[in-house]
Amino acid sequence: MRLSYRPKRGSLVDRYFSFITRRSPFDALVFHIAVALVIGGLLFLLISINKQYLTTIPTNGGTLVEGIIGTPRFVNPVLAITRADQDMVELVFSGLMKLGEDGELKNDLAESIDLSEDGLTYTIKLRNNINFHNGEPLTAKDVVYTIALIQDPDLKSPLRGNWDNVVVEEIDDETLTITLKEAYTPFLENLTVGILPKKLWGELPIEQIPFSQNNTEPIGSGPYRVVGALYTPYGLINAYQLTAFDGNGEQEPNISNLVFNFYQNETGLLAALKDRQISGTPSLSSEALASLDKKDYKIIQQPLPRTFGIYFNQNKNTAMRDLVARRAMSVAIDRNQLVQDILYGYGIPTTSPIPPGFLEVELDATSSSTNKELTNIEEAKQILEDGGWTRNDDGYWYKKIGEEDAKLTINLSTANSDIFSQTAENIAESWKELGVDVTVSQFEQTDLIQGIIRPRDFEAVLYGADIGRGIDLYPFWHSSQKNDPGLNIAQYTNIEADSLLVTVRTETDKTKKEDAIKSFARIIKSEYPAIFLYTPTFGYVVDNDVHISSLKKMSKPSERFANVQNWHVKSNSVWPVFSNMTIFNN
Repeated sequence: MRLSYRPKRGSLVDRYFSFITRRSPFDALVFHIAVALVIGGLLFLLISINKQYLTTIPTNGGTLVEGIIGTPRFVNPVLAITRADQDMVELVFSGLMKLGEDGELKNDLAESIDLSEDGLTYTIKLRNNINFHNGEPLTAKDVVYTIALIQDPDLKSPLRGNWDNVVVEEIDDETLTITLKEAYTPFLENLTVGILPKKLWGELPIEQIPFSQNNTEPIGSGPYRVVGALYTPYGLINAYQLTAFDGNGEQEPNISNLVFNFYQNETGLLAALKDRQISGTPSLSSEALASLDKKDYKIIQQPLPRTFGIYFNQNKNTAMRDLVARRAMSVAIDRNQLVQDILYGYGIPTTSPIPPGFLEVELDATSSSTNKELTNIEEAKQILEDGGWTRNDDGYWYKKIGEEDAKLTINLSTANSDIFSQTAENIAESWKELGVDVTVSQFEQTDLIQGIIRPRDFEAVLYGADIGRGIDLYPFWHSSQKNDPGLNIAQYTNIEADSLLVTVRTETDKTKKEDAIKSFARIIKSEYPAIFLYTPTFGYVVDNDVHISSLKKMSKPSERFANVQNWHVKSNSVWPVFSNMTIFNN
């Protein structure tokens, strides 16, 4: 047998240096540079590809510190009134339904909600194995108890009006029915109310409930539970610490801990934000938001279902009976400038009774002016001239309306708070430039409501209307609501509009309901019983490293926490194939 022998070849590195030693110094340098460029190019290519295809996924852990103006007193869904109360309630308690990331209501504690054909009875099935933070199971008894507490007249819950003439019955531990006197599709909004544990509250007499320690040491079934509190020397809550809770069968929140520091005024809150003592706040005014350095924070804006507008009382002012006059006064207002001057840009101009952002198809542009070659004032003057108004030597407009020679004059009533008084003065300046004889009357909020709005003792009133996410315009515009306590302060009457408003309240088909809302809005916009101005936006400030889920169609600021379990302050970058794997960060 013949054996062959081959010498062992050196490693790649050895061969590289052997090759180099056989070259001249200049050739060796050139070769080194060429190799370095090739390797550097490959590394750059790999890093670029890696960045392009990597995806960021949230990881568990971290703490979010938020600052809020106010002091929580009733961390209790039945009694919560202030924004501090409502913020804590949203985190500590859960309801049968909640706001989804798409802006639509979805089941929370409820596994299913079935509505009877007549639209009167909701049959609700709860999810299995739901627990309160103290480990006690949550059953239909707790739901029935919570609603009964709201309905008790002696407790004076701010939610009581939402549950008038509603009958709630327990079928078994996981099933209950809710029956209405009349079909009312926006009623589903009421099912977001947090549920109290009957075992903890049920033994208390009704008169003791507002004074119970349970209001500041709450036990709920929400995504976070209270684990600590700091008190002032006077016994008021100064801070809360919450930790993630996963005992209700839902996804455990990504952020492990939440801390809430409470401040007495905006000055202290703003200082804490700029000193990095807190990670975010929902409590800053538009002016304070505008003062922030946008490089340091994210400012998230979302409209709330509120519209600011001027409502006319045509019974008190002859000139306001003329459609041409009302239209001209609407066109004269530069809404974009109004939002910039009064809200520092934190608002949305509108000419519609529907708050912007609450229908898939928007109903109006941001300006009521239709002729872009003319200024708002010039176009408004043209409308008056074409409509038969004559401007006299005194600078004011006159027109014969019926048997009366009417002068275009108006007294505008409003509250004496900053936003209302500034808005009123801004509009008055525009109307005076148009040639309207304007006076502004300002009142304390209570006096405005009791002495001006309720008895309908005004020519025009600047006021804000909270429409609600369900866009229930019936209380504000149906002819049956013309007189107090109805909210139809313009005393508007239109048979077609009345029919559409009833449809909005009773129609279960989403498309038909939205079509009715839009048809109603077109009628209002054509008749100008009111002039709509703007919708203020909710501004939420957070550090750049805080990642929050989508905010859409919120009815109140506390609903920013509706999907808080998806927020995160920590994350990892992984290849997409690993993105569905759970990664924990200790």
